[in-house]
Amino acid sequence: MRIGIDAQLALGTATGIGEYVRGLVPALRDAGLDVATLDAPALDPWRFDRRALWDQVLLPAAAARARVDVLHCAAGTMPLVASAPVVVTVHDVAWLRVQAHARPYARAYFGGAMLARYPRARGIVVDSAFSRDELLAVASLDPARVSVVYPGVAGDVMRVARARDDAAPFVLAVGTVEPRKNLEVLVRALALLPALRLVSVGPPTPYRERCVALARVLGVTDRLEIRGYVSRADVLALYARATVAAVPSRYEGFGYGAAQALCAGVPLVAAATSSLPEVAGAELASLDPDDAPAWAAAIDAIASVPDAADRAAAARRDAACTRFAWSTAASRTNEAYARAILAT
Repeated sequence: MRIGIDAQLALGTATGIGEYVRGLVPALRDAGLDVATLDAPALDPWRFDRRALWDQVLLPAAAARARVDVLHCAAGTMPLVASAPVVVTVHDVAWLRVQAHARPYARAYFGGAMLARYPRARGIVVDSAFSRDELLAVASLDPARVSVVYPGVAGDVMRVARARDDAAPFVLAVGTVEPRKNLEVLVRALALLPALRLVSVGPPTPYRERCVALARVLGVTDRLEIRGYVSRADVLALYARATVAAVPSRYEGFGYGAAQALCAGVPLVAAATSSLPEVAGAELASLDPDDAPAWAAAIDAIASVPDAADRAAAARRDAACTRFAWSTAASRTNEAYARAILAT
């Protein structure tokens, strides 16, 4: 069985979907599958018109040239017509739930248009039970065709050697700087945590300026670092040195920031929203996303006893690494491919 995987969003400054593809491809190959990565490096994957061109014209053409038996549309979008059975990963339905600020044409394409496509897929993979339930709430789909497969966490994250920076302690927030990720609540909490810095890494959007303006009003600009997209080595170093990782998102289909923190052995606090209690556990994902004093108190409780917090995080680490192993994700994704072939 030859699998073609849409790897376009793994190019350049990859976000969560790129991380997903970069981990899944080698894991499938390690499991013995013949995998063709389908991409167009000269095409900007972050321009809407280029993305639609890729999805609807260039991707199915690449799949046909590669003679794949299954086309895995790993970025949540799928073509109207394809020469092979399609398995699509629907990471979330955020475009229908929390992206009202986005441009109408983008919401229409990534939201409603894709929702109309999904019944044509031979199989659907989702990142969490939360995402499955969200998808089934908005689409007329047979639940038996929807498989929950937790994405894996990369081995380099699992191998992070903790060396906490006690000289300059900081809160780490990993993820795209956009409204649903809710960096603002951490900026507000920072005003109540005079001994800490806040370091944010991830591609920015215009929402970044809102966070910067808020920091200016609160007088914490000198303790806020919004670094944008940084190298892999820098991300790993930040996980090694962070006092605490914080995931205050209002909506997550999976929550890579939470899973990575668990697998790196970093003390974690997260919002009690969407998939985060499922991924991180209710003990760690317990906070109202808008209650800045509660975030400050939870972070301070960790920063006040960092050795004990690190020991507790280390005790959870092995279980997290097992739960989010790419080998497990690859095996379960392969099952979805097999069902797609059998359904032809």
